[in-house]
Amino acid sequence: MSNIRLQCANGDSLPMIGLGTWKAKPGEVYEAVKSAIEVGYRHIDCASVYGNEAEIGQAIADQINAGTVSRDELWITSKLWCDSFAAEDIKPALISTLHDLQLEYLDLYLMHWPIPLKKGHGMRTADDFVDPVLLPYPDTWLNMNQLSAEGLVRHYGVSNFTVKKLKVLLENTPFKPAVNQVELHPYLQQADLVNFCQGAGIHLTAYSPLGSSDRPDPLKQAGEPVLLENSVIGEIAKELSASAAQVIIAWLNSQGISTIPKSTHLDRQKQNLDSRHLNLSEEQVNKIAEIDLARRYITGEFWIKDEGFYTLEDIWDE
Repeated sequence: MSNIRLQCANGDSLPMIGLGTWKAKPGEVYEAVKSAIEVGYRHIDCASVYGNEAEIGQAIADQINAGTVSRDELWITSKLWCDSFAAEDIKPALISTLHDLQLEYLDLYLMHWPIPLKKGHGMRTADDFVDPVLLPYPDTWLNMNQLSAEGLVRHYGVSNFTVKKLKVLLENTPFKPAVNQVELHPYLQQADLVNFCQGAGIHLTAYSPLGSSDRPDPLKQAGEPVLLENSVIGEIAKELSASAAQVIIAWLNSQGISTIPKSTHLDRQKQNLDSRHLNLSEEQVNKIAEIDLARRYITGEFWIKDEGFYTLEDIWDE
């Protein structure tokens, strides 16, 4: 499976293994992106809300200037944060991201969550949110795509969208997302979503593909299952003389799902990227299919506020 890439209609290609940058700390994300590009990563996944795009942009610029890589060899993804969903806020948010990343265009720009916030507000109380009836996500999606003619973005997509919400976009707008970035891994296989997206020609990218064990403590639950310690995955890793992380990445890629594992350690970056050379047997793929727990590590509970607009059922349509 070496060199797997998603071929887009316009000839662009999305590398199936990228570098995630959520939780990459200031002072270390520069070196992480720099080393990732040096060892062969060509997809860097970013977001304005991560607060580290300026450092990422410097690493990208330094590697381009050093001749390590050219801009057209890279696929850079970023995301529109939820406080910039109003029509007048979308382009300024995009320009800010391009400035921080020192880029003239993005390869992919995603709507981060289908949940609008008031401009400049956090997500502490219900008062920080915009009534979704007043700022529906299909309107934001339309306004994002209307920037296409300006050449600032090559592809538009969404993140954290369910089948129901994707259908709303497809039925009410003329624009199909190129990508839906969601949490996907052996403990959260989301077969219905995978089948729908693949049938509709919407590529899936898996975030937190390894279980996000380094996410902030408030997002963790006591006694939660540790994906990388699963015995089935461990057995397959032993059979293939590979790591558990490599098995998971190869399993996702075998289904046509790209991944963006985050690592700031050079050895793990190399190891994750080497997953592209790993081939799982049909029997091994089927074994992993049996360990689905429908278990989210990113539950979305941070969106639930007293007297707020959302429940978890609203967010995940479950």
